[in-house]
Amino acid sequence: MITNKAPSISDVEVLPRAIDIMAALERREISARELLLQTYQVIARRNPHINAICTLVDLDTVLPQADQIDCARVAGDPLGPLAGLPIAVKDLAATRGILTTLGSTLFKDHIPDTDCLLVERLRAAGAIIIGKTNTPEFGAGSHTFNDVFGATHNPYALNLTAGGSSGGAAAALSAGLVHLADGSDMGGSLRNPAAYCNVVGMRPSLGRVPSWPMVPLPCARMSVEGPMARTVEDCAFFLDAIAGPDKRDPLSKALPPMAPAHPIAPVENRLRLGWAPQPAGLPVDQEIAAVLAKAPSLLSGLGHHVEEIALEALSDAMEIFKINRAASYAALAGELYHQHKDKLKPTLATNIAQGLQLTDADIEKAERSRQRVSVMLNTLFDTYDYLLMPSTQVMPFPIETEYPTEINGQAMSSYIDWMSVCCILSPFGVPCLSVPAGFSATGLPVGLQIVGRPQDDSGVLQLAYLFQQHTHYWKQQPDMAW
Repeated sequence: MITNKAPSISDVEVLPRAIDIMAALERREISARELLLQTYQVIARRNPHINAICTLVDLDTVLPQADQIDCARVAGDPLGPLAGLPIAVKDLAATRGILTTLGSTLFKDHIPDTDCLLVERLRAAGAIIIGKTNTPEFGAGSHTFNDVFGATHNPYALNLTAGGSSGGAAAALSAGLVHLADGSDMGGSLRNPAAYCNVVGMRPSLGRVPSWPMVPLPCARMSVEGPMARTVEDCAFFLDAIAGPDKRDPLSKALPPMAPAHPIAPVENRLRLGWAPQPAGLPVDQEIAAVLAKAPSLLSGLGHHVEEIALEALSDAMEIFKINRAASYAALAGELYHQHKDKLKPTLATNIAQGLQLTDADIEKAERSRQRVSVMLNTLFDTYDYLLMPSTQVMPFPIETEYPTEINGQAMSSYIDWMSVCCILSPFGVPCLSVPAGFSATGLPVGLQIVGRPQDDSGVLQLAYLFQQHTHYWKQQPDMAW
C-alpha cells in the first residue's frame, strides 16, 4: 500500500460508505428517521463552515417520508435501492417544491412545479431529497461561487476552492454531510471538484444517464449527469440507481447493462494503459505531477502494461469544446442575456455572446472536427484499454480567486482553459472518472483521471476500484476540527 500520509489529515474514524448505510437500513440496525436526524445534526454543525448545501428543506417536512419508509420496511414491502437515504441535489436540477436557483439572482425565488428526470429517479428509488448543493451561476466554471449563496469552501483547507461546478456536492461528500451526491459535467464539473475534495466523480458514457428537460441542440451532447461518492463502489451503486434509457431524451441509449455495482468484479486481464502526464501538451502544476508520478509504477507493479503517451490526438479538442460550449450556453441563456445581461457574471455573459455570434458554418466545422478527432481517439483504444491522466492542472486555489490565469508561467486565454485536461474529453462521449490519487506536501488532494472507450463504464469503475483498493486515499479525510 502507498502511504503518502498528508500532514493535515486526521486519524478520525472513517466515514461510512453509502452501501454500508443502506445495508444497515435494510437490516433495520438504523431507521430512516434516525439517519435523517443524524444527517441534519451533521449539516448544522459542519455546513456553516463550507457552505456546501445552499438550501435545506425543513426537517419537519421530510420526517414523514422517513417514517413512511420505516413502516414499509417493517412490513416487508418492496423498496427502492436508495430507500431512506438523505440526498441533496445539485442546484441546477429542478426539484418540485424546493428552491432551485441555478446559482443566479434571476432565479433566487424560483420553486419548480415539477421534477427533472434525475430527481424523478431519485424519488422513485426511495431517496429523501433534503435540499440543494451549491453551484456556480448556471454551472459555468470550475469554481463554485455565486451572488445568491456565496462560495463553497474546500473541507481540506477552508480558504481554498472546492472546485466546480459540482463543488457543493463534492464538499458535502467530503465533509460527511451526505453519502451520495449527483452532479453534472460539461467540461469537468464531476471530475474537477472530486479531485479537489478527495472523492470520486464519474462522467458516464453519453446516453447512460438520460436528462430531461434539456437543451435541444446537438452541442448539448457534451453535458451529462452522473454520480459522486466517497468510494468507487458507492459511485457504481449510485450510477445503477440513476442510469437507464428514457424516451424523453433523444440522446438516451439502451446501453449494454453494467456489471453488478457491488461487489465490483476484480480486474482479471493484464491491461494496456496509456499514461498521459501532460495530455496534448497541456501544462500541469508540478505538485500534481509529483503526486501522480507514483500511479504508473503502482499499476505496473500489479502486472499491467503502462506506456507514457503524449495524447496528441486531442490537440484540437479544446477548440471543439469551446465552440460547442458557447453554442450550448447561447441556447440555454441567450434570451436571458438579451434581457438581463448586466445581471450575469461577466465571464458567463461573454461566453453567451460568443455563442450567439456563431454561425451554422462554425458549428458544422466544429462537428466535422469532432468526428475526425473521435475516430483518432477510438483508434487509440485499439492499442490501450484505458487512458490515464491528471484530473486537474492546478491545485485548489484561494477562494477569492475567480480562476487561475496561468500554469507554470503559461498564460490561460480564457476562464476555462485551466480545466482543459477535462474539457478535451467531453465532446467524445467517453466515460471518465476521477479517483483519489494522493496528497501534496501541504495535504491537498490530487485526482487521477481514468478514461475508457464509449460504453465501458464498468471497466472504468473496475480499474478505479483496483487503484483505490491498493492506495486507500479515500480514507484520509479532512480534519474537521472546525
